[in-house]
Amino acid sequence: MADPENNQSNSVETAINTTEAHFKSAAECLISQPLPSCTIVIFGASGDLTSRKLIPALFNLFINRSLPKTFSIVGCSRSEMTHETFRVNMNSACSGLKCSPGDWDRFAENLFYVPVQYDSNESFTNLATFLTDLDRKKDTRGNRMFYLAIPPTLYPGVSQMIGQAGLAIENQSENGWARIVVEKPFGRNLATALELDRILHSNFKEHQIFRIDHYLAKETVQNILMLRFANAIFEPIWKRNYIDYVGIIAAETLGVEHRAGYYEQAGVLRDMFQNHMKQLLALTAMEPPSIFQADRVRDEKAKVFRSLRPFTKGTVRENLILGQYGAGEVDGKKVPAYRAEPGVAKDSTTPTFGLMRLFVDNWRWHGVPFYLASGKRLKAKDTRIVIQFKEVPHSLFRELLGDSIIANRLNLGIYPEEKISLTFQTKSPGARVCLRSVTMDFNYHQNYSGPQLDAYEKVLLDCILGDHMLFWRQDGVELAWSFLEPVLDECEACGGMEDILQNYPSGSWGPDSAHEWMRLILGEC
Repeated sequence: MADPENNQSNSVETAINTTEAHFKSAAECLISQPLPSCTIVIFGASGDLTSRKLIPALFNLFINRSLPKTFSIVGCSRSEMTHETFRVNMNSACSGLKCSPGDWDRFAENLFYVPVQYDSNESFTNLATFLTDLDRKKDTRGNRMFYLAIPPTLYPGVSQMIGQAGLAIENQSENGWARIVVEKPFGRNLATALELDRILHSNFKEHQIFRIDHYLAKETVQNILMLRFANAIFEPIWKRNYIDYVGIIAAETLGVEHRAGYYEQAGVLRDMFQNHMKQLLALTAMEPPSIFQADRVRDEKAKVFRSLRPFTKGTVRENLILGQYGAGEVDGKKVPAYRAEPGVAKDSTTPTFGLMRLFVDNWRWHGVPFYLASGKRLKAKDTRIVIQFKEVPHSLFRELLGDSIIANRLNLGIYPEEKISLTFQTKSPGARVCLRSVTMDFNYHQNYSGPQLDAYEKVLLDCILGDHMLFWRQDGVELAWSFLEPVLDECEACGGMEDILQNYPSGSWGPDSAHEWMRLILGEC
């Protein structure tokens, strides 16, 4: 006869072993290989990006035991600051993270600060000396990542100073590395993008340059490729024969906030369409690479950019709607118009909303419209990709239900809900034949309780590993600018922006003229 106590003990032991295996498996998904010792140098260490994103991301990696065993983080900026002051400031920036007692103290032991004047050779020589000494103390083997968390106008000068100080040289005999990380925007147009690339390559080789687009590191964005190419049910119908249109939206409820100095020069087209929106488009439209390897994936993305139907003179306004937010109400609070925001010109013609219809002229997508929409001060914060399938070609239920049956729709939610939803038709219970739309939902974090990486944590890990999968390649940057530049030229030349720019109230879904296309993306307006 079985012993109940023994069976209960075995069940508990099995449960414990299962839980331990689960957490071990979850941890293994964070990093794929041991991380090399290194020093992470952050220029712009007194700025918003460092305190809001970079240091919290690095500390969270440390909490989850996902940083190298030996590492150093060196903050650099114009501000005069001691190591201790920098640590105190960064501690405040990380106050919202859950951690065990002593975690911060152990992390802070690896935080340092060196004041640097970005146009001073002496400053960079002093930095090089400090890094060499720190390498010896921390045994980081000369591996260095230089993260430029500074205004894009400073990229050329700082990258040259790094090179002139000898910090871009890699120790080939010990497989050492030096890498530079730049945030978008990569130039203001094609000419400036080419010039930035020339300057970066004067000291760094292509494999040393990491062009960050944090949208690519979002888990649900990466999951687009897995959904398409790891499941046999989707790829055969992922083409013009079955898909009516594709919608991609990145909507924000926030206004320009503290970024007016940058945003006035950029606007929504440079800020979102040249990079984030193009990447979401490429992942949705690309052909399957022969292998999941960085350059093979980026080759296929480049093919998508080359296949975009170019805008010719006179076709821009048929396929583009631009707007600027006025005063209104968001989340129950009154908010000012864009032109009333601090730092914004009273007669500004900077667009804060864009809706573009474009076509990918290749065999797979010919004739399928792609609607790309992005804007500030919209009704809701919503980032998603919509795959709208075609209606059934022949309705055998037409005598009962009429000719029209609601078509299937696949939603790839990126934010705020990270999920996949598939809408399809089924019969309602009862004697009559009535159809109803039902939705199957998959929440991305369903049945997963392990540690999670945010976008910046993922790209920082990939920089340490030297994996370019989630980063722009220069040919992609150039192709994206080449497509967008005629649009910018027509809109901005000879006061064209004043003619095309439409006002929309904050808290709406953009200008009235955009509502028809927005309904296609959102299914509402």
